[in-house]
Amino acid sequence: MRTADELRDSFDGYLAMLPLAPELGRLEEALRYALESGGKRIRPILCLAVAEAAHGDIETTLPAAAALELVHTFSLVHDDLPALDDDAERRGRPSTHAAFGDGVAVLAGDALLVEAFRLALSYDDPAIARELADATVGMIGGQHRDITGDDVDLAEVERLKTGRLFAAAVGLGLRSAGVPDEEQAPWRVFGEELGLLFQVVDDILDGDGFAVRLGVVGARRLADAAAARARERLDGLVAETSVLAELVDGLAVRTA
Repeated sequence: MRTADELRDSFDGYLAMLPLAPELGRLEEALRYALESGGKRIRPILCLAVAEAAHGDIETTLPAAAALELVHTFSLVHDDLPALDDDAERRGRPSTHAAFGDGVAVLAGDALLVEAFRLALSYDDPAIARELADATVGMIGGQHRDITGDDVDLAEVERLKTGRLFAAAVGLGLRSAGVPDEEQAPWRVFGEELGLLFQVVDDILDGDGFAVRLGVVGARRLADAAAARARERLDGLVAETSVLAELVDGLAVRTA
């Protein structure tokens, strides 16, 4: 089994060499800028770790993991725009629209989304593209609820906005490894718990969402419970899940 750091190195190497459509021309610079913004690559690492735990091949899974990261990056590029969160900075440097202008950022986000589905459609199994499409639609629906204040059911908003991509990371890893649908349920529940854990800790760090609704102490309890349930799900899998357990532990205590 490769470590999380080794999986990230493999992923970053693949992403750096990933060919983009030549029709994009100079727009590729903005896409590369957004993709190389220093993120932790949690979702693609999760995808690769699930595939390896399920006896899949990392090289086979890399396009699916990259497709997922491109969708995530598309969402960040658009979220930072003045019409949405209006963030001029991301991860310590100018956000894409601040560096290239609003129009270029819109087009860069659009192109990232299309390139993601180009990758997903490179597989013979159409379920991989469907998995990514379902997650993307859920994420967009959750973001719409967020910006319009339709957040009475905050757990559902976050399950869509954040949790769907975490669930898809697990699903894409399983599908690329050829795990039959009837054997996927325990893995997918783990992915849902991990997505909840990520979002609650994120809210605690940002003083947002669950931290406001439940208070920091209440949100911390919710995060700890999600982490405990995620570990229980891993314990029930007949697989080598040490890297996945490491991801749970890392998310539970992260400070940035």
